[in-house]
Amino acid sequence: MKNINIKFIGIACLVLMASMKSYSQISKADIIATGLTCSMCSNAINKQLKAMTEVDSVSTDLNTNTFTVYLKENNSISPKTLKTSVEKAGFFVGSMVLTMAFDNLKIEDNLALKKGQHTFIFVDVKAKTMNGETKLKVVDKGFVTQKEYKKTLKTLSKYPSYMVENENNFHLKTI
Repeated sequence: MKNINIKFIGIACLVLMASMKSYSQISKADIIATGLTCSMCSNAINKQLKAMTEVDSVSTDLNTNTFTVYLKENNSISPKTLKTSVEKAGFFVGSMVLTMAFDNLKIEDNLALKKGQHTFIFVDVKAKTMNGETKLKVVDKGFVTQKEYKKTLKTLSKYPSYMVENENNFHLKTI
């Protein structure tokens, strides 16, 4: 009888841990960089992104200055790390869209999900359930253009965490 209970508890813990990973892992990031003037600029960013151990591959669209970063499974990368990599190459992030996997996660406005030392906060969201791959745009300062940030600042000023500009908080909008 005790063996059955221990096995049941062990299986329940494994399922719970697996579901926690599934809702918080970034599988892909689409980054639009600003300040690029030639293909050598693009190459510098490409090299920086590929040098990261969490990155599986990078594809580049030179027409839109978009870098699609495919990440390895079970990575623990944050948007901040990707942004820093682009900035190391001497450029800025104009837009970052993350693709994350969710397993029937009910989200609502101002919901905060903690992953390690980072917190993902959903903004301007009507209550809904997310299941499977979902695209989310990071709307914090440094992850959007200055013009878009100023516009967003007015609409998101109702969120105290957005006004603080904590570098470990990432405000996400569903796309």
